[in-house]
Amino acid sequence: MQKKMQSQESFLTLRDHLQKTIVGQQALLDRLLIALLTGGHVLLEGPPGLAKTKAVNTLASGVHASFQRIQFTPDLMPGDLTGSDIYDPNKGEFNFVPGPIFHEIILADEINRAPPKVQSALLEAMQEHQVTVGGVTRPLPDLFIVMATQNPLEQSGTYPLPEAQLDRFLLHVVLDYPSADDELIILQRDREQHFGADVVIDDTKLDAELVLQARREVAEIHVDEILEKYIVTLVGASRNLASINEDWDDFLLAGASPRASIALLRASSAMAYLQGREYVIPEDIVAMAPDVLRHRLILNHAARAEGFNADGIIQKIIDVIPVP
Repeated sequence: MQKKMQSQESFLTLRDHLQKTIVGQQALLDRLLIALLTGGHVLLEGPPGLAKTKAVNTLASGVHASFQRIQFTPDLMPGDLTGSDIYDPNKGEFNFVPGPIFHEIILADEINRAPPKVQSALLEAMQEHQVTVGGVTRPLPDLFIVMATQNPLEQSGTYPLPEAQLDRFLLHVVLDYPSADDELIILQRDREQHFGADVVIDDTKLDAELVLQARREVAEIHVDEILEKYIVTLVGASRNLASINEDWDDFLLAGASPRASIALLRASSAMAYLQGREYVIPEDIVAMAPDVLRHRLILNHAARAEGFNADGIIQKIIDVIPVP
């Protein structure tokens, strides 16, 4: 019990550190921590300048783990991520040189700028936590997690992420501009940084074992069976929109798979953990449902032409289905 409290306290300390660096993005910070607590990957989307990359860098600075930023570009090759076999003329043999994907925390910056073949190279790593090169499969670190960013306004030179890869992300977090008050604080802090150092927490960093211990504790968070049924009902409605509105019967190209149910359960458990509870409540599920489901609902052209989007449909599902 004491070890569990220490793990929770350490994550709260990390959250305080993030809040001192990133202003006005509380939901973003909580979801980064939820990703770390569950081992799930997270996709951050928003206009340029909203501290997406800075938030991931700050999170990585609070964890004793190997960190690698990978700038995704149109000329990136799969081997640039996974590594490749390099011929050694002195020994007359091939030696494997690991790529940057073999670090524990990966920042995939502007992930949608890489071509489809590079996206495909990520699928095995994100789902199986392993990489296969030259017929040899090599495991990735236990802590391995991908935190990706993309800028929706910069469409030139981008590639849409395939549905299979989107489904590998636990969360898809959409960011908006800060309030005027928050932006004023950002402005003031930027001036202060010219005269002082950034906040550091070298002596309070989380080590990898503590993160893995916290993940085990999150898995033990109690979820009542009635809430499990609520999760299944929400996710099931996302692939049967006619049950919510008969006019939406043909809106979907794809709905959320059972993987979404698992993701929503894990994310809700991590949310409860961050709140200091040992059990999930309906509010945890409602809070996490949009981030878990929005990238798993693929709407057809007719739905988009009528002005519908995934967020609006998810909110309607939450409103219609009774909360336990």
